[in-house]
Amino acid sequence: MNDQTFNQMNDQVEKLFTGPARAYATLAIAHFEKLASAHFEATRAYTDVGVKQVRAALDIKDPQDFRSYVEGQQKLVQEIGERVKGDAEKVVALNQDFFQQAQKLTESNAKTAAKAK
Repeated sequence: MNDQTFNQMNDQVEKLFTGPARAYATLAIAHFEKLASAHFEATRAYTDVGVKQVRAALDIKDPQDFRSYVEGQQKLVQEIGERVKGDAEKVVALNQDFFQQAQKLTESNAKTAAKAK
């Protein structure tokens, strides 16, 4: 096999297999990083809330403190509910974005493969 044939074959493999696989892997890694960041952020927020609540419970010294603590729990439940909803929406948006980008990548690779035939 001569160099020109070998180079053409390498170009074809790059266009049809290696390039698309690398592009998809890059997209998947970027998506994983975004998801991991969102999960770490949420975990940190929930941990902070938990620690804050334990400290607040330890500060209860009389019935009035207890009443204030219990009343604060209702507000906390609402805030956590909103946070969970926001976190879920964020993950859904990240997944939708990944799906759309992957779909565009697939379409682009299909066009490239069709031109190569």
